[in-house]
Amino acid sequence: MNARQKRLFEEALKKNPALKMPEPKLASEWSEADLALIKQGVGDKSGRPPSESGAGQADGAEAGGEQVGTVVTYFEDKGFGFLRPDGGGRDVFFHISRLSQGQPTELVPGARVAYELGMDRTGKMAAASVRVVPATPAAPPAQA
Repeated sequence: MNARQKRLFEEALKKNPALKMPEPKLASEWSEADLALIKQGVGDKSGRPPSESGAGQADGAEAGGEQVGTVVTYFEDKGFGFLRPDGGGRDVFFHISRLSQGQPTELVPGARVAYELGMDRTGKMAAASVRVVPATPAAPPAQA
């Protein structure tokens, strides 16, 4: 317990003397869901191979598989934005620190990107690796 938590607990104890410190949960008391989260890990796992179970993935998305989408919004001053998957589903959060190829100036609404799904530090679904897909030049008209 850090100093702030201890201070808050002591203040609460003054108001309610019968308050007891919560006991930590023993590993033997963990549920299957708790164990699945521990196996999956928390935070960015882009350096690890994808898990076999795919636990925690939403909308049928597979962890580790590269997907393609479009930048919906990007807040340059804050360093994050959202991607819309081509296959549909929920928009995906991304942070500028996960940009692996391309320049931040290329992250404009409508820009095409390839990304891998992962988790952010709070355990929510986010893009683990983002790269800007270069625009393909238009094919020259065929001459007869």
